[in-house]
Amino acid sequence: MRIGIVCPYSWDVPGGVQFHIRDLAEYFIRLGHEVSVLAPADDDTPLPPYVVSAGRAVPVPYNGSVARLNFGFLSAARVRRWLHDGRFDVVHIHEPTSPSLGLLTCWAASGPIVATFHTSNPRSRAMIAAYSILQAALEKISARIAVSEYARRTLVEHLGGDAVVIPNGVDVDFFAEAEPKPEWQGDTIGFIGRIDEPRKGLPVLMKALPRILAERPQTRLLVAGRGDEEEAVESLPAELRSRVEFLGMVSDEDKARFLRSVDLYVAPNTGGESFGIILVEAMSAGAPVLASDLDAFAQVLDQGAAGELFANEDPQALAAAAVRLLGDPERRAELRERGSAHVRRFDWSTVGADILSVYETVTDGMAAVAAADDDERGQGLRARFGLARD
Repeated sequence: MRIGIVCPYSWDVPGGVQFHIRDLAEYFIRLGHEVSVLAPADDDTPLPPYVVSAGRAVPVPYNGSVARLNFGFLSAARVRRWLHDGRFDVVHIHEPTSPSLGLLTCWAASGPIVATFHTSNPRSRAMIAAYSILQAALEKISARIAVSEYARRTLVEHLGGDAVVIPNGVDVDFFAEAEPKPEWQGDTIGFIGRIDEPRKGLPVLMKALPRILAERPQTRLLVAGRGDEEEAVESLPAELRSRVEFLGMVSDEDKARFLRSVDLYVAPNTGGESFGIILVEAMSAGAPVLASDLDAFAQVLDQGAAGELFANEDPQALAAAAVRLLGDPERRAELRERGSAHVRRFDWSTVGADILSVYETVTDGMAAVAAADDDERGQGLRARFGLARD
């Protein structure tokens, strides 16, 4: 099958949607399919052979964050060229309502279109206001996927229609088989995310840290991600700042080793999350998880059975839970066991097969419609020229 996948966000800026698209493309390539991904990318960004650059993106406020998107006449021309050259059996657009390549592709594409909706935003005035603009494009979509029940709810409430829920995927064994790194082991709390994006919750964790260190002074907080490190710790008393170690951006391999090493992974995100891929990665690596009680996080953690939850934006609740878990190795072992079993439902062997089934359904449906149309035209011609069917 010839598969075209559209990434709305800049390929050179790490993010959950980009990682999902990368892993999905590579999963299908391993199965023998031909895959091309169209994505915004700066000119000097090294790209995998299956990624086609749609040009440089610009930062745009979107869904409580700043996304790097690509839009305009030049982008539209690149979309048309990519579609023409690709001759795809199916086009899979991610975030078709964002002002980026997905919407442009919806307007330009013909044939089977599958769309995945990642956003969970129950109060999106922008999406409601833009409905009349989006409607014509959305009507061309053959099948809709939502990465969670909360992303599906956003779609239904703002745009109408419905979607099948297929979660984001993870290569579980990649994380499960990673080698721990000794210097990241021993009384460590882990956090991965953009330091300067408030909704990722690092400020909440920093407010909780003094109480954690007061009760467990040997604890270290390891932070992986880009951002202003000095600004991140400025709320901490000076004598505690040495207990925070910034690792900067880490490779996929080091992220897996990081998650295999820490005693507790904390996800203090405050909102705007439709899924929580980092929770799945942490469970895959066997890290006990403590997360804010966002609806999407609760669903990923099986309502608290596969990881513990604390009240969102409550640093005292975070600190109390972290202190308790760090002092209870049996509970952490229980969370590792439950998380490792629960996470198998998110492995690409399951998620990828479900997405491929959607592709096959829409392509088979399109072929059946085309065959019926051809038969109807043939009957019309035979009747016109007085020809009988054998």
